[in-house]
Amino acid sequence: MQAAELAPFSDYVLPEATLPELPGHYRGKVRDNYDLPDGRRILITSDRLSAFDRELAAIPLKGQVLTQTARYWFEKTRDICDNHVLAYPDPNVVVGRRLTILPVEIVVRGYLAGSTGTSILTLYKAGQREMYGHRLPDGMRPHQALPQPIITPTTKAGHGDHDAPLSEAEILGQGLLTDSQWRILSETALALFARGQALAAERGLILADTKYEFGLDADGRIVLADEIHTPDSSRYWFAKSYPERFEAVTQPESFDKDVVRHWVAARCDPYRDPVPEIPPEVVLHTAATYVSAFETITGERFALPDTGEPPLARIRRNIAAFLAQ
Repeated sequence: MQAAELAPFSDYVLPEATLPELPGHYRGKVRDNYDLPDGRRILITSDRLSAFDRELAAIPLKGQVLTQTARYWFEKTRDICDNHVLAYPDPNVVVGRRLTILPVEIVVRGYLAGSTGTSILTLYKAGQREMYGHRLPDGMRPHQALPQPIITPTTKAGHGDHDAPLSEAEILGQGLLTDSQWRILSETALALFARGQALAAERGLILADTKYEFGLDADGRIVLADEIHTPDSSRYWFAKSYPERFEAVTQPESFDKDVVRHWVAARCDPYRDPVPEIPPEVVLHTAATYVSAFETITGERFALPDTGEPPLARIRRNIAAFLAQ
């Protein structure tokens, strides 16, 4: 989808979803969460875009894209692992079971990639071969497929903090998970990733890496939480151009969701300086990228909402109707 097609949605944004009539409000980076007395949790995915430890912008339709992409994948992987979803009363809203979130984030990687300090490509370039409890062979090139997918777990950092690498020995030694929990999480994450890679391949995509979050339900069962295989939680590359770019040692072609991030970084030190006002065309280009990502990943047409009703008003109405049932 082109940015010009989304011009009518330039002001159709959900920067926050504060609903005073709902209890137990917790505001995350992207989602506003509400804990109901009956054990259910309402998760509203906003259009907030965060980078450099701050909120940069609100991208029209981003929250709907993330919610609906995760919905596609939750339904495609339900046979592998139970998930927290109970209902979808609105395109931006999930009602799920409230879980006790396990303190380890499960990152699965199929390729030597990444740019952060904890990514395996960064560590590999620095000369490390032992990382996250795995040993990688010498002579690998950037963006090369690993001999087999590996799990590179991290701590679950609090808001504003950074994740820290973990190994299986550290997870078990620190008592973060039991032996049984680690085994189930490892096997489940690799199975989910294999399903994701297979279905992505059918859409002309490579699922290079992703992250999963798990929790325990009231009966102590492990349940998939948060989101799965969305453009925000996963790295997708276009399979057609991958071989040529790999041989040229250039960045694989992907959904360029970082338009805002690159624009800001080119104009200031985003960790220290005030952020300039981001132009509408940059915001709309990012929105179009998210919508195109949904359609490419799922093979479905994105359902554009009616702009006659503001998104927060629509969400409030739909949640009220759902709770009144």
